[in-house]
Order: sequence, then C-alpha cells, then structure tokens
Amino acid sequence: MSSDPRAGDGHRTLTATPPAPWQDPTRPVDVRVDDLLGRLSLEEKIAQLYGVWVGADVTDEDMAPHQHEMVDEIPDWRELIRVGLGQLTRPFGTAPIDPALGARALARMQAEIVAANRFGIPAIAHEECLSGFMTWGATVYPTPLAWGATFHPELVERMAAQIGAALRQVGVHQGLAPVLDVSRDPRWGRTEETIGEDPYLVATIATAYVRGLQSAGVVATLKHFAGYSGSRAGRNFAPVAVGPREYADVLLPPFEMAVRDGGAGSVMHSYAEVDGVPAAADERLLTDLLRDRWGFTGTVVADYFGIAFLQLLHHVADSTVDAARLALTAGVDVELPAVRCFGPGLVAAVRAGTVPEDLIDRAAARVLRQKCALGLLDPDWSPQPAALAGRADEPAGLEGTLDLDPPANRALARELAEESVVLLANSGVLPLAPESRIALVGPLADGVTGMLGCYTFPSHVGGQHPGVPAGVEIPTLLAALRAELPGARLDHAAGCAVDGTDRSGIASAVAAATGADVCVAVLGDRAGLFGAGTSGEGSDAADLHLPGVQQDLLTALLDTGTPVVLVLLAGRPYALGEWADRLAAVVQTFFPGEEGGPAIAGVLGGRVNPSGRLPIGVPRLPGGQPSGYLAPALGQRTEVSNVDPTARHPFGYGLSYTRFDWSDARVDGVAADGDRRTEIPTDGTVSVSVTVRNTGVRSGAEVVQLYLHDPVAQVTRPVVRLTGYARIPLAPGESRRVTFAVHTDLTSFTGRDGHRVVEPGDLELRLSASSADHRFTVPLRLIGAERRVDHRRRLVAGVTVE
Repeated sequence: MSSDPRAGDGHRTLTATPPAPWQDPTRPVDVRVDDLLGRLSLEEKIAQLYGVWVGADVTDEDMAPHQHEMVDEIPDWRELIRVGLGQLTRPFGTAPIDPALGARALARMQAEIVAANRFGIPAIAHEECLSGFMTWGATVYPTPLAWGATFHPELVERMAAQIGAALRQVGVHQGLAPVLDVSRDPRWGRTEETIGEDPYLVATIATAYVRGLQSAGVVATLKHFAGYSGSRAGRNFAPVAVGPREYADVLLPPFEMAVRDGGAGSVMHSYAEVDGVPAAADERLLTDLLRDRWGFTGTVVADYFGIAFLQLLHHVADSTVDAARLALTAGVDVELPAVRCFGPGLVAAVRAGTVPEDLIDRAAARVLRQKCALGLLDPDWSPQPAALAGRADEPAGLEGTLDLDPPANRALARELAEESVVLLANSGVLPLAPESRIALVGPLADGVTGMLGCYTFPSHVGGQHPGVPAGVEIPTLLAALRAELPGARLDHAAGCAVDGTDRSGIASAVAAATGADVCVAVLGDRAGLFGAGTSGEGSDAADLHLPGVQQDLLTALLDTGTPVVLVLLAGRPYALGEWADRLAAVVQTFFPGEEGGPAIAGVLGGRVNPSGRLPIGVPRLPGGQPSGYLAPALGQRTEVSNVDPTARHPFGYGLSYTRFDWSDARVDGVAADGDRRTEIPTDGTVSVSVTVRNTGVRSGAEVVQLYLHDPVAQVTRPVVRLTGYARIPLAPGESRRVTFAVHTDLTSFTGRDGHRVVEPGDLELRLSASSADHRFTVPLRLIGAERRVDHRRRLVAGVTVE
C-alpha cells in the first residue's frame, strides 16, 4: 500500500499499490530513511531541517532580545509547507490557549502539512517542559534546583513520565528538557534551571528525567551542550573560561550519562563559546565527542537563534549562509525556532557547491530517522491526538474538556515540593505552635510569584497577557498556612516589593512582628526573562545579596526581638551573612511550583518533616563563589588569602525534625577501621555500607552521601566529590543498612595527558551527611597499573537499601 500525500484531511489514504520501502513499518529504519531520502528534492530535504514559530511576534515586545531581528515575518503558510516542514515550534507554549482547542489547532496544522507536501511527512511538534508542560492550564512542578534538593531520582522520573504523558496526548513529540548544566556561579540567572553544583547529582537526576519523559514516547532534549553555566561572572552568554580538565570532569559528565544510560533522543547546543569556539560551530564537541565517541544517534537541535548568533553575536560567520555551513559542518541538524539560516540562501549555496550536499543528507537522515521512530512515517499515522479521540470537533464542544492538571499530577507536584524543602537552621521555634500569633510578612507571603520559576507558563508567557488567569490553582503561603494552622492568628504585611527601593511598607511589617509570638519572613526572587525578574534567563545578579530592600526589611524584623523564621523562595542561594546567627530558623526552597504553598506550610506547621538537602551551597559572603564545594585545597580556606570562601551551609546539608544515628560502617562486609587501608585492584569494586537508625519520635528521611577524597594525584583534585547517595525513609525506631558498590571507574579523572585514568594509590571514601559532615572514613589503596578508561566506564555507584 502507499499513501496519497494529497489527502485533504491529513490522513494517509491506503490504496492497493504496494508500499514504497519508506512506508513499510516492517522494514529496518535505515532502509526506510535511505529510500525516502533518495526521493526528496534538495528543497524538501532542507525543509526537514528547520522549524516555524507560528505564534512568534516580530515586534519590539519580544520574549527574548534579538527575537525581532531573528524571526522574519511569517512566510505564506501554504508556500512554506509545500516542500514539507521539520518542526513546529511551541504551538501551545507561545500564548494562552485552552488545551483541547490547542490540540485541535495542532492537528489541523499537521493535516495541512501532510496534505501539502509530496510525501505526506508531518512535522515534529516541540514544547518547553522544564517545570512541566509549559502551556496554559498544565501542572507546574518545582524547578530543577528543587529536584536536586530531593536527592530522589525515582520521584523525578515519575514527574517526567507525567509531563511526557501530557505532551503526547495533545500531539507533541519533543520536549526541550532537562537542563544538565552544572552550576558554577550562582549569580547566573539560570541557576534555577540547573539541578545543582555537583555533576554526579545533576547526572543522576537528569538521566532519571530523560527516562521518565521518553517512557511516554516523547523525545527528551538535553540542554545546553556544553559549558553554558561556566560563563565569566555568571553573566548570561558571557564567554566561558574553563580549562579542558574542568570541562571534561565537571561540565560534560551529566550529558554523557544522559546519552549513554538515559538514551536521550536529542541534544540542544548551547549559546556558549568555550575558549573562543561557539558550541554551534564546534565539530569536536558535536561530532567527534557526542557522536563518534559517545555513540549518540539522535538529532542535534539549535538553541533558539543559536545558528544566526554565529553571525550576529559571536562574529565567526559573515552571513547567514556561512553560519549555516559552520553549524551543519559541526553537526547541528535542526534550526530552531524558525528558518533564517537554513532557508533559500542555503539551497542556493548547495547548488553553487559552496556547501556540500552530503551535509544536508546527513542532517536530513537524522531527522527522518527520528520521525520514523515516532511513527510519523507510518501509513496509518493520523494527526488526531489521543486527547481528541471520541470528542466533538467543534470549539464549543471542546473547550474546557481536557484537564492537564488532574489530581494525580497535583499530588506528585506536592510530594516533590515537600521533599525539596530544606531546613537550614532551627533553634526550636519550628514546628510553629498551632495556636500562636504569627506575623507573616514579606513580598512573597501572599502571592504566587515565589512559587514559579522562569520556565513556567505564568512567568514565561503570562506576563505578556495581563488579565489572563494562571490556568492552575496556586495557593499562596498565607492561604496555605491559614489552612494548615486554623487555630493560629495570622497578621500579614508585605513590607516591601521583591525589588526596587520603596521602604514605605517596612514600618507596617515591623508593627505586625512586634505584636507576634513569631515572625515568618517570606523573601526571595521573582522569576522573569532578561531583567524582568531577579532570577531567570538573562536575569543575572551582580552579587548574592537579597534583591531590592529585602535585607533592610529583614534587619528591621530582627531588631524587634521577635523570633524570626526566614523562608526563602528563590532561584539561587543568597548569602545569609550578618543575619544568619540572629535568625530563629531558616527554610530554603527553590521555586517549589503550584503546590509549594501547602508544602512549605506543612513544614512550618510540622505535618511535613523536612528532608531536602542543599543541591548547591549557601554562601557566607555575597560576592561571587564560582567554584562551589568542588574545589581543590587552594580553592578552600587558606592562610594565603584573607577571603574565606567557606559556605555557610554546604552542599548536601539539611536538617530534620527527627534524629538519625549512623553506626556499623563496613567495607566489603568487615567493620571499617580508619587506620587500615583496604586494597583493591585498579579495575576492582569495593562495597561500603552503614546502618542508619531513626532515633527520634517521628518519621523522616535521611540522605546518606558518599564522597571520594584523593589526597595525592597527578593533577589537583577536589578535596571531596560526590560518588553516590541514597535517600532512606525511616519510621521512629526503624533502622536500615545502605550499601554502596563503588567500582574504581568512579575514581577516574582527566590526567596530565588529557586522558581519563584510574590512578593507583591511596584514596578515602567518606560516608557523610553533607560535603562537610563526614561520619565514617574508609581508607583504600588502589593497586596495580594505571588504567585508562573511556565512555564505557561505570558511571554510577550501585546502591542497596535493606
């Protein structure tokens, strides 16, 4: 059978004619793709390599700088799709639209695309999905920094599966997430999008997200490959100043794990230029490393406008066609969000012989292979998504019929939010007494701003549509705390705005605090794009002081003498500095999503026992701290500098309302002895275990962390680095033993000759409650020859809890 590409309703019409090889699902994918590629004209092949942003605006009121320069007026739709189309850019995530009506509109666009091109090839529809499907009415989950705080990959995988299911049911095929950038300087506005400052934590959590999203049949897109978070002074798009060893050992491993162990289907190049080479033009990165060494077989897509930026911002190309040539040569397959460099000029350049056609064929084959895997080339493919099955086709009958925020989603969003809350300090004031008088003050106490990261629909798009509701219920902390503690008396005063210089409201906040038993100060960030917020893409910080006059508010509240509980709703850690020792308690959250209010209220009231751990250290000083905890000895406190970079609260730190006792540390089943080194070969495995008991009166979860210390190596090494972790829930009196199986591959690093090696010599494994709180030390000695390892090495420590 074969399809009639002129079928007006977008469905392929089956005839008695035997199918062409590309239409036959029983044939191998490569056979199908080779057959179809050989039938396409040059224009049709190039059409598979770009997207169109139907909802894009070319006015000066754009979401991003340069957007009005990058997105030309939308060409004639019929003419555009006549030769086919590779991608549809954010059909749901550009403006508020009812989900069912959006699915209907997308289905109709796909039907028109199929009907217009000779072979009936649909487009891949992609959406942002970092904190949930970024569309009106869809569940808003916590931000990635909050995922990191849970130390719970399985929970993140469940979240991603829910997100993928929502995308797939409305006809979306590809999600632009997760972000695998390792935080290097928290002044960077996109710190909220990172999972944390440790590559092992980022890698394991992000890989879990990839598995979850792709389990629903949605292609995960790894962002931003690679080095983006290493920019100088935390400035967005600033040049990246890292050496090859830091690049290889800190910034690349999360991508490596997500490609190899997660099977990610797509990678997005970053905007970064590393040592003068922009990622979009880096063949060593996108081809030699990603494909030839790691074995990646999916598509490389451009970060929005990233190919054009080779000409406009990086100045390594002298025209859009030159930018296209550089990107295609490097290994970029798809131009997003819209066609600019891969347009008619590229067609002419190929015909003129200045751009080799085999570059077009290589990229088009990868795109078609992905479309084949998604079922888009099958004869029975239909543009009608699952969400519209059995529903009326008229708008009046569809509107309001599709719920993208069902109770199961909200329950999981609540669970994630609760597990992400980190208790940093507590003098005993928490949990709050149920009938106390509470002053709830601060700019984020009675609003939803502090719950939402930059890549959520209300923050990212909603601001352009004033008056349009958020689309999902987002309780404020004030409302949630009133529900949590109905017997308490709550007095509310904002005190000040998130940013700005207005101090006129501080007096009313002080008055509320003065008459209260306890004051809860809710401070932090407002996410927004390119300076419209205090956190988010392009909203970088000069230092780590709280924004605006929030510090003045906090000082005034502390001066009342009333115990102050600081609740931070933020996209980055802020320096607590002079206030830290005066606070009665500190609760840290990172944009906890639509259920963040009830989650925080649950912690404050005691219903929820906090179990989050810091995915990024809280600094003592407000200046930039670009190295984090992953620093060698001279990056720590020393006698040769008067500046102490030691964090106030280190990576992995967090308190609980219960107590945990650690005992009986063992190595290979034998009681650990800090004075005896266990010898293992450089290609061996060692087992390290410890028993954890809940000795308190309430249930809780402890996070056991395993760190590696390498006292002497051929290059300087971080004093400690995370090598494994386990989140262990325990009832009162319950104990469990956690065992880590650590292969020597996990001790490897990039040696002097640029190759990754396992080096013989003395090491320590440290069973720890944080990167600075080591409970048991297990001395090891690796014996044998130095061993070179590659991408086939073991990347994860085995974990058993019993």
